[in-house]
Amino acid sequence: MGSINEVAELVEKGKAKLVGAAVQDALDSGCDPTEILNKGMIDAMAIVGEKFKNGEIFVPEMLVAARAMKKGVEVLKPHLSSGSTGSNGKLILATVAGDLHDIGKNLVGMMIESAGFEVIDLGVDVPASKIIECYRENPDTKIIALSALLTTTMPSLKDTVAAIAAEDFRKDIKIMVGGAPITQEFADEIGADGYSEDAASAATLAKKLAGAA
Repeated sequence: MGSINEVAELVEKGKAKLVGAAVQDALDSGCDPTEILNKGMIDAMAIVGEKFKNGEIFVPEMLVAARAMKKGVEVLKPHLSSGSTGSNGKLILATVAGDLHDIGKNLVGMMIESAGFEVIDLGVDVPASKIIECYRENPDTKIIALSALLTTTMPSLKDTVAAIAAEDFRKDIKIMVGGAPITQEFADEIGADGYSEDAASAATLAKKLAGAA
């Protein structure tokens, strides 16, 4: 078991260069790949998320840990039964039209991915039509996560949610929103199913919404 703990420790400390070898060691010593993923990486990222929430670490440390996890997952992927890295289902992620911010969105994407989702990241400045089209191509998507980081693009977020709400598949998905100017009140007002204030809570929220969906 020591080696899974080692993987967890390296992910937590963001030692991207060492994680791959540690994952390989764990596999070689007979550790179960799914257990390495869950205990060694997803749990470690949850700890990182908690520390971030409590202000013990900041965005750079969180990015570094997420990158380390990514490296570990690359080594692990071939050993996992297909789909177990995205065992919670698919999630479409986008920054809304008119907004070009992607650091926050990328961080959310990494955290949600590390919580066991397959993330389809559409990038920044994404029109509602593109999100709807992406859903039609991936009808097994459970959650659409939208980000707006400027007060001036809040109306765009509202319009995007409204456009998705007008579609016949609205009842089959959950919409979650986030970004610096967004509040729970605004999320409620525009009809989103969930709001999270940072990347760590976004991952927790996604799990909750997927379970409920």
